Amino acid sequence: MIVVLAGGVGAARFLQGVTQVVPQEEIVVIANTGDDSQFYGLHISPDIDIVMYTLAGLVDEKQGWGVRNDTYHTMQRLSALGHENWFQLGDQDLATHIHRTQLLHQGETLSAITEGLRQRMGIGPRILPMSDDSVETHIQTPAGLIHFEEYFVKHRFNVEVQGVEFVGAKTARPAPGVIDAIKQAEAILIAPSNPIVSIGTILAVPGIHDALHEASGMVVAVSPLVGGAPIKGPADRLMRALHMEATAVGVTRCYRDFLDVMVIDQQDAHLAEQVEDLGIPCVVTDTIMRDQQAKTALARTVLEAAGLRY
Repeated sequence: MIVVLAGGVGAARFLQGVTQVVPQEEIVVIANTGDDSQFYGLHISPDIDIVMYTLAGLVDEKQGWGVRNDTYHTMQRLSALGHENWFQLGDQDLATHIHRTQLLHQGETLSAITEGLRQRMGIGPRILPMSDDSVETHIQTPAGLIHFEEYFVKHRFNVEVQGVEFVGAKTARPAPGVIDAIKQAEAILIAPSNPIVSIGTILAVPGIHDALHEASGMVVAVSPLVGGAPIKGPADRLMRALHMEATAVGVTRCYRDFLDVMVIDQQDAHLAEQVEDLGIPCVVTDTIMRDQQAKTALARTVLEAAGLRY
């Protein structure tokens, strides 16, 4: 079994490579749910949906989220009725959220709903939410706390960040299967996701960090920063706001106490020695996933770093 800790577009694209190397039934994805929120009365799980749509071949590759060739008639009507429209949801995408919300109201867990969606979409890898309990990532700003999606989408991460809070994390429990998957994994791969609000949120759920620390399989992470900047998203801004070094070295420090190998981009080769000075072996390769060939090559390199060959 190969476990992948995942959050957002970078993780979804990384998984497109992993699924070309590892038999899909041997992959377990532990997905960030800290981005989950309520919009228009619906429960939205952005990172779970990005992973599902990508692995099902439905994702809009150009924008990295949502369903390819979706329409937005519902959003246009909601806007005409005076609703905010900064969080755009396509009509087919809305069907997923309506389905999820209805089942949650009927008492089903997010895990069970995600498993049902996975089967209906014909997705091979198992997809586990990090928790069935509510955990929301909030950003502390001079005006107060705002949900991460508001910071990320509405404000396009152009507001001052004074801190990050994982609301509900302290009392949350890992979803069924999460800890067992980590314990049984031959390797745990940390996708090139935001170390603060994607992977950091997963680690904030009690029990997951300790399970990684005690895991028998090797833990290998891919830095989402290339040349000190992310391919997409605000990872560098958040790291600097939290007084962290916004480089592959800073990312390594986030995972240092349970990490076995760090994979960094060739543009950051000059940082390899600093990574290894932290006691973490470093692999330098091309981490920019321009096309399917690059995604597969990166996945193979990361698996080899974990001591596995397929």
